[in-house]
Amino acid sequence: MADSIRGPGHLADVVVVDRSSPVPLYYQVAQALQQAIEVGMLPPGLRLDNEIQLADDLGLSRPTMRRAMEYLVEQGLIIRRRGVGTTIVQPRVRRPRQLTSLYDDLDVAGLQPSTAVLSLGIAPAPPEAAERLGLAAATPVHTAVRLRSARDRPLAHLVNYLPTTLPDLGTGVLTVEALQSTGLYRLIRSAGVHLHAADEIIGARRATPDEVRLLQEPRGAAVLTLERTAYDDAGRVVEYATHVYAASRYRFALSLLAT
Repeated sequence: MADSIRGPGHLADVVVVDRSSPVPLYYQVAQALQQAIEVGMLPPGLRLDNEIQLADDLGLSRPTMRRAMEYLVEQGLIIRRRGVGTTIVQPRVRRPRQLTSLYDDLDVAGLQPSTAVLSLGIAPAPPEAAERLGLAAATPVHTAVRLRSARDRPLAHLVNYLPTTLPDLGTGVLTVEALQSTGLYRLIRSAGVHLHAADEIIGARRATPDEVRLLQEPRGAAVLTLERTAYDDAGRVVEYATHVYAASRYRFALSLLAT
């Protein structure tokens, strides 16, 4: 039977545990708090009591509460500072590493994606893009530069290069209006291209002045970088992309299998 944990303040209606469940208590608590943070019930900046007080208030053992808090720290949802205590921070967008577009991932997560198209057209491919696409230097390619936001806050600067030989992509499909209302991969698939696999390189660095301005981050902020080369089911390269994400609000999630 589920017990409603009655703690002080905002936690009173947040945490529900089922002591008969095989799911560990710490994980039940952590998941309840994570959901409350992600939906805004526990807002950024809210300070929580220390682990001993929280454990007592929620009727849990201190090791259980400690493990729950450690999980939230690992997920980037709270920070703990000596002399300050535990504070909830702005949750980061968690993106699973699948062959999907950022727009679709944000949409599924209920994060209200929106897009500003900074430029769109056919232009000579930069050397790196031409090499990844298997084209001669300076070959004209579709080039899209966009700023993707989640809940009206800039999250990522996206640059995508696509060969002009992709079937039906340039005939009223790849337009500013379309890119503002949906994801690029939906448009690629609508043109009859079957995406199959991709190679990615993930990195991190300091934001450039232009990225600081576009992503509305403080000077010197960290960004995550992604280079992606995507292939169709015939093994042809159909896209090369360079993306930059605000590291304070975004993270990649990987699932690994033992061989």
